[in-house]
Amino acid sequence: MGTREDITRATTAGREAGRNGEPPTVCPYPRTSLLRTAWIRGYAEARPLSSQPETESRP
Repeated sequence: MGTREDITRATTAGREAGRNGEPPTVCPYPRTSLLRTAWIRGYAEARPLSSQPETESRP
């Protein structure tokens, strides 16, 4: 498996964890790994900001 594939998988896994509402501590990669950075990037994309409501209701 190539590095690009690994990074894509890590980003996708992080995004899925964020959507599922899991805490960021579930990241399976060590602190020094580039894959951890990719995982966290995916996680951050999927999690809403605390100041934003998860769903917006429109009249």
